[in-house]
Amino acid sequence: MAELTNEQIDAALERGRLAHTTEPRAASALYDTQGGRVIVELTNGCSFAFPPRLAQGLETATDDQLSKIEILGAGYGLQWEALDVDLSIPGLLVGGFGTRAYMARRAGQVTSPAKAAAARINGSKGGRPRKSVAG
Repeated sequence: MAELTNEQIDAALERGRLAHTTEPRAASALYDTQGGRVIVELTNGCSFAFPPRLAQGLETATDDQLSKIEILGAGYGLQWEALDVDLSIPGLLVGGFGTRAYMARRAGQVTSPAKAAAARINGSKGGRPRKSVAG
């Protein structure tokens, strides 16, 4: 294993100090029961909020369960230990409320007036046509 020089150590420490002030890390988090949102204050002075029903594992949680938020590590994540749910701050900031598979399932569950109208029209025609077996 290579030895690190004092210059390399100093440079790494400086990168860590810079990251601590600029990267999105949670300073505090709370569940607002009246607004039905999780509110996260970041170390860089920004804040954001999200409805927990969007997040994997929090969809059916009670207000009491949602209020027991812990900040993970150096502020890179949120944890609800009793629910066994961990969410990353960078992921939440880009709209990632769960695993890739969870997000794909949620995308298919989105309803809209156009989707509902199309389903009614399709249903009035007898539904989806059966697949024919080519022989």
